Amino acid sequence: MQLRELEWFITLTETGNMTTTADQLNISQPTLSRALARLERKLGVKLFDRSQNRLRLNKYGEIFRAHAVRAIDEINQGEERIATLVDPDRGVVSLGFLHSFGGWLIPRLLDRYRALAPRTSFELCGGASDAVVDDVRHGRIDIGFVAPQPTADDLHWLPLGHEELGLGVPPGHAFEGRGDIAVADLMDEPMVALKVGYGLRQVTDRLCREAGFSPRIETEVTELSTLRALVAAGMGVAIIPAAQPGHPPTTPTIPFRDHAVFRQYGAVTRTHGPSGRAARRFLEFVAEQTERQRHPTSR
Repeated sequence: MQLRELEWFITLTETGNMTTTADQLNISQPTLSRALARLERKLGVKLFDRSQNRLRLNKYGEIFRAHAVRAIDEINQGEERIATLVDPDRGVVSLGFLHSFGGWLIPRLLDRYRALAPRTSFELCGGASDAVVDDVRHGRIDIGFVAPQPTADDLHWLPLGHEELGLGVPPGHAFEGRGDIAVADLMDEPMVALKVGYGLRQVTDRLCREAGFSPRIETEVTELSTLRALVAAGMGVAIIPAAQPGHPPTTPTIPFRDHAVFRQYGAVTRTHGPSGRAARRFLEFVAEQTERQRHPTSR
């Protein structure tokens, strides 16, 4: 069964006439007739009911046409995807990232990259750190932006920076108005946190463990926006990212006086990098941007 004969069959179902179809395809009518006969022999059934000069699909033809259209469409999409992967300027890059990065890191990187490769398109997916890392590992996405660094020997980690963390407190809380605070002060405080598997939860558990206690997690959520809302509603305190420069704080935070109260964020890929040229080029751009931020005077 040849691909072109499937395409001829689909055209024939649209015209319902052998002569018209042959003219449209610029082939002879006997060639089209033989192709249809081969197809019907292959399937073991007739695909059309013949009435004078008209061909009408029967129930077998209807079934086969639906599958033939899907097959042609899948092949066309595959060809297009390969073509865009080969051409970085119009390639497709799939990115996974923590939901909180969708508010600043991802838009910032894509906006800067657009000036370099305006025809590159992106497929974006937010999720928990563990889920993003798993998608990278199994090739479902090209690059993941997560925090903290995952413990994985089979992946490559590109550190990008440190995100400062602070303590979000409800209005009227005893901590409100403090100039700073220690992680140890949270020992007896009811807390709101992301569920296990999220990067910020890993950092929260680590900071509390290093301060000598287990956190009193009374409410677990899956969205940072929900976590902030619950803090504002008085459900507890939470360790959350401080506002990024140029972004107004959605939840006021108290800075920690402890050292190393931050989360390192970075890009994770499979060991040998993304397979597509467009994704590799974007990753190189991200690395260059990070290096420029670390050494601004070298530009």
